[in-house]
Amino acid sequence: MDLFTRIVEQAGPLGQYADMAEGYFMFPKLEGELGNRMIFQGKEVVCWSINNYLGLANHPEVRKADAESAARWGLAYPMGARMMSGETNQHNKLETDLAHFVGKEAGYLLNYGYQGIMSVIDALLTRRDVVVYDAESHACIVDAVRMHLGKRFAFTHNDIGSLHKNLERAAKIVAETGGGILVITEGVFGMRGDQGKLREIVALKEQYNFRLLIDDAHGFGMLGKTGAGAAEEQGVTDDVDLYFSTFAKSMALIGAFIAGPKDIIRFLRYNMRSQIFAKSLPMPIVEGAIKRFELLRTKPELREKLWENVRALQGGLRERGFNIGDTNTCVTPVYMQSEVSEATALVRDMRENYGVFCSIVVYPVIPKGMVILRLIPTAAHTEEDIRITLDAFSAVRKKMEDGVYRSATAAQVG
Repeated sequence: MDLFTRIVEQAGPLGQYADMAEGYFMFPKLEGELGNRMIFQGKEVVCWSINNYLGLANHPEVRKADAESAARWGLAYPMGARMMSGETNQHNKLETDLAHFVGKEAGYLLNYGYQGIMSVIDALLTRRDVVVYDAESHACIVDAVRMHLGKRFAFTHNDIGSLHKNLERAAKIVAETGGGILVITEGVFGMRGDQGKLREIVALKEQYNFRLLIDDAHGFGMLGKTGAGAAEEQGVTDDVDLYFSTFAKSMALIGAFIAGPKDIIRFLRYNMRSQIFAKSLPMPIVEGAIKRFELLRTKPELREKLWENVRALQGGLRERGFNIGDTNTCVTPVYMQSEVSEATALVRDMRENYGVFCSIVVYPVIPKGMVILRLIPTAAHTEEDIRITLDAFSAVRKKMEDGVYRSATAAQVG
């Protein structure tokens, strides 16, 4: 079969929905100022779909710093990869400050989160090593371990018994190969909202010789006494060997960083192909991140407001009988038993008639017959936003129970 013919015919697990979903449920266009209220298809909606946790996307100090840095440097400087011609004092300052904030000796800036952690994992492992990872890890971790030429084992999500069994398997293999074991989990799982069981995982180090890498994209800036993330929250900062996070969540920017022992970060600087052969982060991104990081550290009231909103939203949903699972973070999933056609009608109703915009997650991301409506509270949301949203959820649930969406098409709901 011709390569392109096969691609068009098979479409892919999400591509099969393209004709009915593109532009509305997939690739929707949210317009206007980033914040709690945005414009969707000409209407104002309460927006629960952007990872602007601390509300920094449109913070006046952030906007000022971004504009001044762009005017001073343009978007080209520095030119070239870090190793060749893209190194600056600002890059060094940011990565050092981030590392110390999360309790590590050294850090390294990465151009993107997805690409960055893939390259970290690729650089750390050889074919003699074994990687053991949580089965519900983010796609970037899954893609990285798929590239691994050695053995890889997935343990059942947050199941320490399953991790124990897979570590036994891994230990037998590395005893023969002479390799090492890398365990990977997340500080916060972005779909369920539950934290990785870091305390229980690091306790296994007494029995097995492994190193632990955590992806804390949804924990950095939100969890812990100072906002240093899930490891600080659970009291295991010193036991996490490598700490990774993006700027895309709490800092409302692009980019990421990896932090850990000085000699390991030095190794990564010289062996991460995605950074060696890619242009350095532009100066306005770096200086913008410095300003955002300053606000994250010095304005705890932003985190306090975020958690006030989280408690109000999640508490309100629970009081009204909604299933939000085991989340113990800001991520707020609302689980519903529904087929895709019924769920899309419900979501369209929420957007068009109740002014509430949240993301819908369906099969194959989650099992058939289940739908997740995923909400991301931020410090920018208001009490009125939460009231409107809770009332909308109650209204659409009644319609679902009454069968309103069962036979309706998404275009017919009103």
